Amino acid sequence: MASKGEATRARLIDEAMRLVAVRGLAAVSLADVATAAGVSKSAVLKHFQSKEALHAELVDAMIERFTQQVWRPAEGLTPGRERLDRLVELELDWVDGQDRPGGCPLMAAAAELDDQPGPLRDVLKSSQLRWARAIRREFWTLYPELDDAALDAKVFQYKGMVLSYSHSKRLLDDATARAHARAAYRALVPAAG
Repeated sequence: MASKGEATRARLIDEAMRLVAVRGLAAVSLADVATAAGVSKSAVLKHFQSKEALHAELVDAMIERFTQQVWRPAEGLTPGRERLDRLVELELDWVDGQDRPGGCPLMAAAAELDDQPGPLRDVLKSSQLRWARAIRREFWTLYPELDDAALDAKVFQYKGMVLSYSHSKRLLDDATARAHARAAYRALVPAAG
């Protein structure tokens, strides 16, 4: 069982993650997290000595949450088609943000950090490259005859489908976005594959 301090720290991270998904990383201050969590700013400072420390831990927590909600439930499935089918649904669920408003906090952070050199960008970039390699392994298992360029193109199309889904659903309020994402996935990974 988590101590009171650990439980408070986890609650602060959860509130910060909700704020990032809606407002972006740079817009989230210690005072914002304190207000959202219903604690004093000094209570937040007790856990995170600076906004930078909060952001560093927050990026790590977002990556870990993504891993727990998207990779872990599919990890035990048969590599290739079975696992990839599950991963795409889990990743679309993650984008939906069922446990938080604002959708995918990693996409929000990526859009914000893509041209901002520094340790936060480096950590986020590293995690995204690991995810791309994981998806690539699934495509390689499914299509072992493909060369590197063709596998990389599959991963690119997969990532594009997820980003397009987020854009269509979240910004355009497209009620058919999930159906379109599934159709794009079926075109990328035909049933015969």
